[in-house]
Amino acid sequence: MNIFKLPDLGEGLPDAEIVEWHVKPGDEVSEGQTLVSVETAKAIIDVPSPQSGRIARLYGKESDVIDVGRPLVAFGDDIAEPSEAKAKDSGTVVGEMESTEDIIPEAAIGRHHSSSTIKATPAVRALANRMDVELSMVTPSGRDGVILADDVRRVARILAEHGPMEPLRGVRRAMARNMAQAHAEVAPATLLEDADITGIAARSDITPRLIRALIAGCKAEPSLNAWYDGHANGRRVLERIHLGLAVDAPQGLFVAVLLDIQNDDDDAIVARLAELKGKIKQRSLTPAELRGYSITLSNYGAIAGRYASPVVLPPTVAILGAGKSRDEVVARDGEIVIRHILPLALTFDHRAVTGGEAARFLKAVITDLEA
Repeated sequence: MNIFKLPDLGEGLPDAEIVEWHVKPGDEVSEGQTLVSVETAKAIIDVPSPQSGRIARLYGKESDVIDVGRPLVAFGDDIAEPSEAKAKDSGTVVGEMESTEDIIPEAAIGRHHSSSTIKATPAVRALANRMDVELSMVTPSGRDGVILADDVRRVARILAEHGPMEPLRGVRRAMARNMAQAHAEVAPATLLEDADITGIAARSDITPRLIRALIAGCKAEPSLNAWYDGHANGRRVLERIHLGLAVDAPQGLFVAVLLDIQNDDDDAIVARLAELKGKIKQRSLTPAELRGYSITLSNYGAIAGRYASPVVLPPTVAILGAGKSRDEVVARDGEIVIRHILPLALTFDHRAVTGGEAARFLKAVITDLEA
């Protein structure tokens, strides 16, 4: 049989979730025909057949996550029955895997804990294994932080009340992976400041003006429009601005990209935003439109929140956040006046950006907004 593996979907995407199969074993397909629809970081991609032939086997079912380079479809005349496929798939790398009913005590492995930080006896570990409880989720009540059997049973009861765990898929899976990477790699620092936007407060959407101001900030201090390589301890300051726009969607948080936005005027920015919103609504963004951004903007204040500490995603070094604007009593030229104030938060990776560079960037953003 000829095995077709999940191809590289572009821009370093490591895996994809199977959304819908368009073929089944035994089907005759032609080259270029759609085999399966997969979902990456909220882009639905149709994977075409690399050849003509008969489908012998499908690797994975809907909702399964397949790594790039892993088998996806087998072509050939030897059609594998489901039971046969299951039997042949009992091995890991080579040979057969034996099964047993015996409980093998094993330290739980969590995202934020190592087995060395979890204190539990072998019997408690076996109990957690049997009750399908992740020990990293259990709050210990024993002396010196030791997890007791009653602690495991308490968590098991709570989990049973709320039903099975919901696996993270699509955007939420990508978000979890990105946030973990950012937490592990970035040295974040945040600057907070207010901008007086009384002159533009009547606008229904301030995002175009924020983009224009961000462009002004990049031109004043290009070092924030950069990529940093922590392994090589070097940075690339980019001339072209590829703006990543943080987007809140029912499926989760993702970042869409507006490429080469450095020379766009207000009308062009508005048009590109409208086009982007249409693609988001239709879920027609391509992988290229979700990768490659050089700096990020988050207008979280459109929902709620005054100040925040936005998260910088490697390899970028900065993200500008805009909070919810409000009327405020301020002093101007010795008089008390009411102005419309927009709170801003700039988080930057202090490994690659100095405090002075960040401050100059933020000052240029505010100057543009107040112009």
